[in-house]
Amino acid sequence: MSMFRDGLDQAVQKAFTRPVPKSAGAQMRYLVKQLKGTKAVAQTLRVSQRTVERYVKDQFKKPRPDLAARLEREVKARWQPQIRAKAREKAANTGGIVIDTRARLGYTAPIGTTDQDRIRHLTVALPPQYAARLFEAQEQGASDQRLQEIAAEALKEVYFQDSGRRAGQLEEVRFTDIQHLEFNL
Repeated sequence: MSMFRDGLDQAVQKAFTRPVPKSAGAQMRYLVKQLKGTKAVAQTLRVSQRTVERYVKDQFKKPRPDLAARLEREVKARWQPQIRAKAREKAANTGGIVIDTRARLGYTAPIGTTDQDRIRHLTVALPPQYAARLFEAQEQGASDQRLQEIAAEALKEVYFQDSGRRAGQLEEVRFTDIQHLEFNL
């Protein structure tokens, strides 16, 4: 499970203007239209072409749980690409992104300061440049670890250093043991 990648996807999905198809038949028909054929859908979902055809004709109605999860994930990944792009662009250029997390946060600082890691629940609005970096890294296929590093850097600047007004000697922020993570645009 990729917590950061899924969190960014869910934030963008909140911008959808129409609901995602609910029934398996409607989802299959949508994928057939998007991928231009039942063979491509069958390969994507790792099922037979005949199975896809049966869902398209509503002969099958209730997919197995693993197939239902793959089907929903593939539909959501392709649903309203223009709305998705506009939401990302707005966050990256003007709006920024809000991160809500409960995780163990600590930092490396000069001797004599209290830098022990502790569980913190933070809701912080990150500036547009960090939203742009997160989305860009996600599009380039960056690992969850890399996305976590970008988020830690953003929290360092915005939360710990208050955009340069305090803790100027802070070297590194540790962002580990994530219990909850949510993004909002």
